[in-house]
Amino acid sequence: MRTADSGFSASGLRRLHEVLARHVDSGKIPGLVALVSRGGETHVETIGTMRHDGGPPMSRDTIFRMASTSKPVSIAAAMVLLDECRLRLDDPVEPWLPELADRQVLKRIDGPLDDTVPARRPITVRDVLTSTFGLGMDMTALGTPIMGAVFAQGLTPNLPEPMPDPDEWMRRLGTLPLMHQPGERWQYQLSSDLVGVLVARVTGQSFETFLRERIFDPLGMKDTGFHVPGDRIARLPTLYAPDPQTGEFTVWDDAEGGRWAQPPAFQGGGGGLVSTVDDYHAYFRMLLNGGIHGNERILSRPAVELMTTNRLTPEQQAPRTAMARDNVHISFGQGQHGGWGFGMAVRTYRGDYASVGQFGWDGGSGTSTYADPEKQLTGILLTQVGATVPNSTWAFHDFWTTVYQALDD
Repeated sequence: MRTADSGFSASGLRRLHEVLARHVDSGKIPGLVALVSRGGETHVETIGTMRHDGGPPMSRDTIFRMASTSKPVSIAAAMVLLDECRLRLDDPVEPWLPELADRQVLKRIDGPLDDTVPARRPITVRDVLTSTFGLGMDMTALGTPIMGAVFAQGLTPNLPEPMPDPDEWMRRLGTLPLMHQPGERWQYQLSSDLVGVLVARVTGQSFETFLRERIFDPLGMKDTGFHVPGDRIARLPTLYAPDPQTGEFTVWDDAEGGRWAQPPAFQGGGGGLVSTVDDYHAYFRMLLNGGIHGNERILSRPAVELMTTNRLTPEQQAPRTAMARDNVHISFGQGQHGGWGFGMAVRTYRGDYASVGQFGWDGGSGTSTYADPEKQLTGILLTQVGATVPNSTWAFHDFWTTVYQALDD
């Protein structure tokens, strides 16, 4: 009798290759690297080239801009601090983030910025880790004064100008009212960047230094960081944001001289990491193993369980549910997982081929990273085509469909 982690069928892996090759052969995705693992079996696909007009072939050690798939990895720094009792979930963040003391909250999400009431309570560590501290990207509130102010202050990545240094970023964040009362509603992105500032201030180290010492180096994640050193820049492909109307390949970021060619002023936990399939595999495999890598414990099992199980009530995640349900023309069907843990999505219902309990996230640069504890499965798909068009997201859907078909149970 086969076990639940017996691996993949040969025919299923052939289908996986064929489906991924079809996306590259379409001309819509220049190249990709994919990894699937289960039990002791790991399978890697490298297809296509580093640029849409050719160039070097994709390789297993190609370095990708991970975008929002940074979130499930960067949150681990905060979990180390929880394990060591240097943070407590329900402590206010004010001792480390005084810019967030004495908050005002909008009376209405679409109201003027000065029409506010006092926050009912301080912002806590739990609020930050669950993305419910009161401010964030809300696709259901585009066009409101508060969303306009978030963009105008340069608080989000992917704008023409890079984000300011952490202290200036915090100063700007502190000038805005909250969109919701602390702990009331899930809001995207800003919490993940705020985690990095919190970790740096608690530890007295840069966010990257702490991540490297406690997560990256112990896991052997040698190509993961917030920029690509010059001796590795040839392994970074061009990143494209194709024109939504014409599909023409527009360069969003070049390797040489691009955003990731030098250390950034802001080490963004929400979307700033670069990495490889093998580095991310090491991280997600550690999570599947309850926090252990080899003979070394990286995180406690309860910390992993907190991260990778749903932490939100239906009321808290109402904006996330609305974003997934009502904005599929923007998300192309991604985001419909049902739940959210710390820094990552958690599937709470069977909406497609994936199991309940699957955890991970996707990135707007064309990246998808998840693990499935029931199946002991990890899957990683990395491309260099941004989500201005649906092509990379369609590849995600097909990747996960074929991965689950390939399970040999």
